Amino acid sequence: MAEPPRVIDLSHVIRDGMTTFPGLPGPEIADHLGREASRGRYAPGTEFHIGRISMVVNTGTYLDTPFHRYAGGADLAGVPVHRLVDLDGLVVRLAAGVRAADRALLSAHRVAGRAVLVRTGWDAHFGTDRYAAADHPYLSADAAAWLADSGAALVGIDSVSVDYVGPGNGGARPAHSTLLAAGIPIVEHLRGLDALPETGFRFSAPPPMIAGLGSFPVRAYAIVSSGR
Repeated sequence: MAEPPRVIDLSHVIRDGMTTFPGLPGPEIADHLGREASRGRYAPGTEFHIGRISMVVNTGTYLDTPFHRYAGGADLAGVPVHRLVDLDGLVVRLAAGVRAADRALLSAHRVAGRAVLVRTGWDAHFGTDRYAAADHPYLSADAAAWLADSGAALVGIDSVSVDYVGPGNGGARPAHSTLLAAGIPIVEHLRGLDALPETGFRFSAPPPMIAGLGSFPVRAYAIVSSGR
């Protein structure tokens, strides 16, 4: 009997008060209706929990759509679901100590129609001050331009941003600007890309269908073919 495909979870857990991107507030998770309070509303022995969460949309592992960068771009409700699920996946591994995934690294791969996931290993620092340090890895502007020109379906990274966000960048976001202008969704703050082969997997990162928002957390995952 053939082995079933493996499902690899690629998302960080969202917890009350956690830090995703330094400077943005952490989520507040609480009860709307606690179990004890619910008992007075239902039959004896029956209880429910209804929670609530207040958060900025850039929390945990999240998707950026064109609306995140461009007022006229497609929002979470406007990006077709087929652009976000069951995508042919590719992992491009950045060597230790190298900061920028550049065009030379990416151009060795076929990226057309694929979810291109840049593995940097930086997810090991998630939730610490080191995560947004000035030497964090990112995608270079020329790499983003090449990915857009070459027809990548989606781009993801296991770092704080596809752009350099440290001191001296002047607020520039060339990778976001280029990819989202081309209609290419971005998934940031991935984890666990080490568990994936270079190819031979399907990637999915669907968010809720919300009008008027450009970003939102996702439960990103990969399905790896048996025998990989």
